[in-house]
Amino acid sequence: MTDTVKFVLDESRMPRHWYNINADLPVPLAPVLHPGTHQPISADDLLPLFPGAVIEQEMSTERDIEIPGPVRDVYRQWRPSPLYRARRLEQALGTPARLYYKYEGVSPTGSHKPNTAVAQAFYNREAGIKHITTETGAGQWGSSLALAGALFGIEVVVYMVKVSFQQKPYRRAFMESFGAECIASPSDTTAAGRAVLAATPDSTGSLGIAISEAVEMAAQREDTHYALGSVLNHVLLHQTVIGIEAREQMAMAEDEPDLVIGCTGGGSNFAGIVFPFLGDQLRGGKRMEFIAVEPAACPTLTKGRFAYDYGDTAHLTPLTKMHTLGSGFVPPGFHAGGLRYHGMAPQISHLADLGLIQPRAYEQLECFAAGLQFARAEGIIPAPEANHAVKATIDEAMRCKESGQSKAILFNLCGHGNFDMQAYTDYLGGKLKDHEYAESEVAIALAGLPSITR
Repeated sequence: MTDTVKFVLDESRMPRHWYNINADLPVPLAPVLHPGTHQPISADDLLPLFPGAVIEQEMSTERDIEIPGPVRDVYRQWRPSPLYRARRLEQALGTPARLYYKYEGVSPTGSHKPNTAVAQAFYNREAGIKHITTETGAGQWGSSLALAGALFGIEVVVYMVKVSFQQKPYRRAFMESFGAECIASPSDTTAAGRAVLAATPDSTGSLGIAISEAVEMAAQREDTHYALGSVLNHVLLHQTVIGIEAREQMAMAEDEPDLVIGCTGGGSNFAGIVFPFLGDQLRGGKRMEFIAVEPAACPTLTKGRFAYDYGDTAHLTPLTKMHTLGSGFVPPGFHAGGLRYHGMAPQISHLADLGLIQPRAYEQLECFAAGLQFARAEGIIPAPEANHAVKATIDEAMRCKESGQSKAILFNLCGHGNFDMQAYTDYLGGKLKDHEYAESEVAIALAGLPSITR
């Protein structure tokens, strides 16, 4: 009864299409607006930053979008990823709940991020692009794009949020091993970075600042594009291979989830596991609960405002309607670096506004405690980001214990913590603390939101 059960799909069952939830939304997304004119943006407006195929996916309402053969060829290195039933954790908790996790830590970079990095690098190569700039928080995205760049012959420059640059030297070394250049952000290599350093010389950085630097660098060269690892529609689209596989693996287990859980920073891994199941529900399938878990120190869904905002600090990016703490907000330096973005993906924000998903926020220490509880039962140390989903899963399992309900709970273990052992060392040594975000800073950042009513 206590043995872990693993559900593995044959390589031939790897998805051939990504799922686009825009096809099934009961209410369409609000339009994306040009940062200068505040009018709906066109495909031509995005061409300086993205290849045409990516722009088409960003704007598409087609339900199934084919995965190119060269992308599937790379995916085969780790996809389909395994689904596990966490029987040992069930026993440790004494819960009647049936716990499942989809494990994305089997990818070459140890997270879900290559699912979109490979696709974006492929489309850029096909467009003749030689250089890509990007940002990264915890380093999973930068690592993944560095790998993809090496596979498709593209040079990559990564602006890494300074606090993570300092906390995670092995992530930096990983990127550099694949030939990428990694720069601590804010930096003196861009006007956006220099402006931040002039105002706040000791700035720990933010994803919003790093995005500004990467976008500025890309806009200056015709042979250079920008790539984003979360938030945008096409990124969330590419991640749906996770949920498409999980849906078939749950059928192998002769089960179907009642709850689906994922952590949320920008929204990509949550969308990856949730959107295929939510799409089924929107088309008349089984009703489920979907829980989006974020850090209490950067609570975009639970405390942010649903409004138009810029995706970056320097206001170089288009305006999207999303849950936001304000593009000028710099979150405290907690260890889940991939969850430190000031906004949430427009698709996920829209779903939260419609009441189709349930946001939840947790403090850092309780998430690390949950991660170690999971590791000691299941043998995998989760990434700090994934610990948020683990915490929610354990809480829901204990609710089942109290009520006597036997629910099937599925969560996305979006990456391992093998590059994050300093965070665990600090936690075990009592050096970590819970961080409170500064409500006064959020108020200032929200006061600077553009005045747009749509």
